[in-house]
Amino acid sequence: MKKIFILSFSFLMGVLLFSACSSKPKPLDRPAFCADSAYAYIEKQMSFGPRVPNSKGHNDCAVWLIQKLRSFGAEVELQRGQMPDYRGNMQQIYNIIAHFTPSSSPRILLGAHYDTRPWCDEEENYSDRYYNVPGANDGASGVGVLLEVARQIGLKVADSTLTTPIDIIFFDVEDMGSPRFYTGQEREDTWCLGSQLWATNYAKMSNDKSQISNPQYRFGIVLDMVGAPDASFPREMYSTQYAGNYQQQIWSAAQKLGYGSMFNNQQSYPITDDHYYVNYIAGIPCVDIIHYDIRNATGFPHWWHTRNDDMTNISKSTIQAVGEVVMSQL
Repeated sequence: MKKIFILSFSFLMGVLLFSACSSKPKPLDRPAFCADSAYAYIEKQMSFGPRVPNSKGHNDCAVWLIQKLRSFGAEVELQRGQMPDYRGNMQQIYNIIAHFTPSSSPRILLGAHYDTRPWCDEEENYSDRYYNVPGANDGASGVGVLLEVARQIGLKVADSTLTTPIDIIFFDVEDMGSPRFYTGQEREDTWCLGSQLWATNYAKMSNDKSQISNPQYRFGIVLDMVGAPDASFPREMYSTQYAGNYQQQIWSAAQKLGYGSMFNNQQSYPITDDHYYVNYIAGIPCVDIIHYDIRNATGFPHWWHTRNDDMTNISKSTIQAVGEVVMSQL
C-alpha cells in the first residue's frame, strides 16, 4: 500500500482519539507464536530479491510460499487472473490461497500481499526512483507473520485443537499503484489488484446460487507493514466503518496481551489496502493492521517505498506482538 484519503480537519479532530477504558483489562493467555520463525520467513523472502510481479524473484517466492503452506498441512490453490494497471496494461495476477479444514464454514480470512513495489518513488534523488523496493516491511513482514501463524495452525490441525476453519491469502500485485512520477491521470483502483480480483470472484460466486461450495467468512484480518521497530497500529478508518466490532475485539485483545501502546486508540485516515476490497466488494468484514503514524508527513515509516526497506527495519518484538494478537483471534 498505500493510498490515503485526506479528510477534513474538523472530522479528524472529532475521531482522533477513542475514549480509554477506565478499568485495567484482564490479561489473556499468551498464544503460541515464534518471532524467530517469522523473522526467518521474512529473511527467506528477501533472499529472492525484490518480488516485483513477473520477475524471477517474484515467481520463485510464489513457488516457495506454496510449498511452505503445503508443508504445514494446508490445501493450497493458485488463483490466476488479470487486472489493468495504472497505464491500462493487463497485469497477470497469482493469488495464493491456503485452506485449513477447507470443508467447514464460517471461516476466518487472513491476508497479506507478497509482491513488492517496482519503484522507489519516495526516494529524494530522482535517479533512485527506478530501483525496485526491497520490501522487507512492505510485503515480507505480513507474509512472514502469517507463515508462522500457518505453522501454528498446522500444529492445531494435527492435534485436533483448531476450533475455527481458516483461509490464508497471499495477495499479488498490491503495490503497483500509480507512481509519484506518473504524469497521467491517477486512479485509486490501480492499487490492490490481487485483492480486487479475489473479492470480485468471491462476490460473483456468492451471487451464483449454483455455487453451493463457496466458503462463508465471519471476518478477516489483513497485515501490512507490521515489522517496524517503532510500529504504531492505530484504528484504520475503513476497518472502523466496515468491521468496527471486530476491530474493537482485536484491539481489546492487544491491550490484554500488553500491546496497548502499539495497538493504540488513535484513529487513522482511511487507507486503500487489500482489506478495503475484501470489505467493499466481497462484503466480508475485514480489519487492517497497518503501520501508520499521524506525526509523519506520509504516515508511513521514513524508508517506505525507498531502497532502505530492508531487514534492518524488522523488529522481532514487533512481529511477536502482531503474531500473538492474530493468534488470539483464532
